[in-house]
Amino acid sequence: MQSTSFRSAQALVATLVGSLLLAAGALADETPQGWRNTSPRDEIRPDFIYLPEGGPNRTGSYVIEADSRKGLFGWWETKRSVQGGKFYRFSALRKTTGIDVVRRTAVARILWRDQDGKKVLHDEPTFASYRPGERPQAEPEFPVDRRLTGDGWTEVSGIYLAPSDATQAIIELSYRWAPGGRVEWSDVSLVPVDPPTPRRVRLATVHYRPRHGDTPAEKRQLFAPLIEQAARKKADLVVLPETLTYYGTQGTYADCAEPIPGPSTNYFGRLAKKHDLHIVAGLLERDGHLIYNVSVLLGPDGQLIGKYRKVTLPRSEIEGGITPGDDYPVFDTKFGKVGMMICYDGFFPEVARELSNRGAEVIAWPVWGCNPMLGAARACENHVYVVSSTYTDASSDWMISAVFNQDGQPLAAGEDWGDVVVADVDLNQPLRWHSLGDFKAQIARHRPPVTPAEK
Repeated sequence: MQSTSFRSAQALVATLVGSLLLAAGALADETPQGWRNTSPRDEIRPDFIYLPEGGPNRTGSYVIEADSRKGLFGWWETKRSVQGGKFYRFSALRKTTGIDVVRRTAVARILWRDQDGKKVLHDEPTFASYRPGERPQAEPEFPVDRRLTGDGWTEVSGIYLAPSDATQAIIELSYRWAPGGRVEWSDVSLVPVDPPTPRRVRLATVHYRPRHGDTPAEKRQLFAPLIEQAARKKADLVVLPETLTYYGTQGTYADCAEPIPGPSTNYFGRLAKKHDLHIVAGLLERDGHLIYNVSVLLGPDGQLIGKYRKVTLPRSEIEGGITPGDDYPVFDTKFGKVGMMICYDGFFPEVARELSNRGAEVIAWPVWGCNPMLGAARACENHVYVVSSTYTDASSDWMISAVFNQDGQPLAAGEDWGDVVVADVDLNQPLRWHSLGDFKAQIARHRPPVTPAEK
């Protein structure tokens, strides 16, 4: 994290550069036609500067600067013609100076309007809690930060379907609230594109207790027919339960722990390759003198993609000598980004939130038992798919083995022991909410900063 004095110096340098350009005549009201700057109130209006030769490609840039007061808010705005029912790709480059939490301060939005400048209704059939045929209002789109392009510039972009009644898109490039900072926007475009290709994924979970067998080898072998069943249902990812080599044994955690990679990852890796799918399995890991509760992700090539060490430990695991993990890895697969959490992790929002912050689209959740409302909450509050596999009997009205939708509703759930259930989802299809629209895109722009400032 940058120090306050360093950030202030950066902002001062940026302001001096802008002032020098203005003195040289470079900023003499040369704002391109169709652009304007505005603020909700004059008393919180920041400074606006147009640089004709600004930006990484010297094509012009739109600058907003704040003085030492907090709470200043304003934006550059322009309109572009669109054709309803067509897809458009928005892109802009952004460079910031002296801002702690860029994701909340330097925000781009797209607002859909009709020919009279009025709000329009959306007609994309991906809304939660709407009756068939009901058309909710089209809410603003929030392009996301994609990649660094060099020299401090970040691409902010997204692909969007213009509502059928829309004839124009209002583009807003804003600065919000932070004192003493600067944002520069450049290379702004909104161009028609082909519809995005769906990313359909079949997510599976098993509902099973490995009661038989006494050794880790015997326990893991019980899951082979269930993985085969998932493959017959054309699953891309199948999630197995927590500490499956330990369940029902008379030993300790340490008795069932093994290195990773090790015998169990090798075994499940062979099954993943045989059936051409991804497998998540809950195991116990030995690393030197330490024991971890882990989830492992195996790929369809049979290789270990990665592991996650459980961060939040219940009393029994603490007393049993398990060590907590301290990281939240997210892994790339051929269908998307996968994160993992384990059982007690689901009782706390931080684990799933950090996985989502790091890009997880699917969270695999081996879970001994939990309140199912918490599973729904972890999916709902992050708008991710959560796939749980539990030892809890469905008749107990407690945790379920399920694929939770982005709104927290179970898409498929196991009821009997040995059930393997599958849900087909499209990772490229946003889920929209009443009065919010695409909530997932807004999480980064609206969630609170880490106190006192984000790292």
